[in-house]
Amino acid sequence: MAFGHEHNGEAGGHHDHGHDGPKTLPASLAAPEIVSAWRTRALIVFVIATILSVFFAFTHEGKNHILRAYLLGFMTCFGFAGGGLVVLMLQYVSGGKWGLLLRRPLEAMSRTIWVVGLMFVPIIFFWKHLYQWAAFPTAGAVAQALQAHQVTLEQAMTLNAKRSMLNPTAVIIQTVIIFAILWFFQFLLNKWSLERDADPARGTEPSYDRWRIKFENLSGIGILIYAILLTAGAIDWIKSLDITWYSSIWGLQFLVGQGYAVLALSILTVILLSRFEPMKTMLRATEQHDLGKLAFAFVMLNIYLSFAEFLIIWSGNVPDEIPWYLNRIHGGWWYICSADFICHWLIPFCLLLSRDLKRNKEKMIWLTCFMIFARCLDMFWLIEPNFPDAAGNLHITGNIGILAYITVPVAVISLWGAYYLTQLQARPLINVNDPHVEEMLEPEHAH
Repeated sequence: MAFGHEHNGEAGGHHDHGHDGPKTLPASLAAPEIVSAWRTRALIVFVIATILSVFFAFTHEGKNHILRAYLLGFMTCFGFAGGGLVVLMLQYVSGGKWGLLLRRPLEAMSRTIWVVGLMFVPIIFFWKHLYQWAAFPTAGAVAQALQAHQVTLEQAMTLNAKRSMLNPTAVIIQTVIIFAILWFFQFLLNKWSLERDADPARGTEPSYDRWRIKFENLSGIGILIYAILLTAGAIDWIKSLDITWYSSIWGLQFLVGQGYAVLALSILTVILLSRFEPMKTMLRATEQHDLGKLAFAFVMLNIYLSFAEFLIIWSGNVPDEIPWYLNRIHGGWWYICSADFICHWLIPFCLLLSRDLKRNKEKMIWLTCFMIFARCLDMFWLIEPNFPDAAGNLHITGNIGILAYITVPVAVISLWGAYYLTQLQARPLINVNDPHVEEMLEPEHAH
């Protein structure tokens, strides 16, 4: 979402405390018209990035880089859609005022899940260029590939051992099941959200309790199911790019990474919307501070999981495990690895320690945008070194096609972003049948 000079409210996170009485909800809770302008800009970016991406198809290894870059864009969008759904369910289980602000953006993200499912279709047509299990789907094909030195002995043995899960038919079935179940959960949560606001008894304690229990019961089991489905999806779509790689916390790492990116996008959305009504009335410095602390928690958890896995594998020094990291720190990859550490972890961690920064709107806008970029950089570090032409040997000179990792994800994410903004406009921005509404309309005393 672009942001420029549409400034219509407090700057830098300062609020007007000049009145002591409670505020009132604006007459209209619809998304402001500026959202249509953001969507138009996203579509313009999509067109420009797509045109630039076509150019790379005519460069050396350009088509392969476009396909890999498309996978990066797909996984990023899946992280927003699926991650938006699981963070929405997490909010229903945990409660809290922060959920009232993020609920509509999270619902809008979750309703894009079917679009992300369609984005997977092009991968199916070209996945022989991505996955060895797709290129050599049978024992006979693996034997021929081994004889032709297209795979190593370890890869051949692993392909045969994992074939029950990693074969074209099985992966398609698993992918369909994943998106079908996620669509079902988002359908119920979004449907009930509208029904709660339309409840004839809205605004009463029995209505609050009935809907709270209903959402909690679905979301509790939903989080567990999502974690299982995400683990399967992460193995199928990313982990199996290196058929010999094993990781027991891969799914959990992706789950936390999705929360990292989703919070960045949803906080960015809310702060940009707070320049206009109705979010201008609802977003107080206290709640913005809480959102910043929540993002900080996901940054810390992301650091812990990733570094713990690295430390255990590196200290174990098992020959079957360490090549995955060696491929990502040798040659030019050391610079990407260092940039990933600095951008994905160090900078957000240090900046989010600041109480003042978490309460400053402009600085939080820049930081959340930077966090989304850092997540894409991390995905690049996860995907590209899996391929023989890039493992442990990153080349930019004479390999201009690798720049497709910039244009293709921008095109895919911009297209997804345009649909996300469309969904954001489809409903009122505030869920009115929520006990936290009245509390957030009270005058703020924190400074």
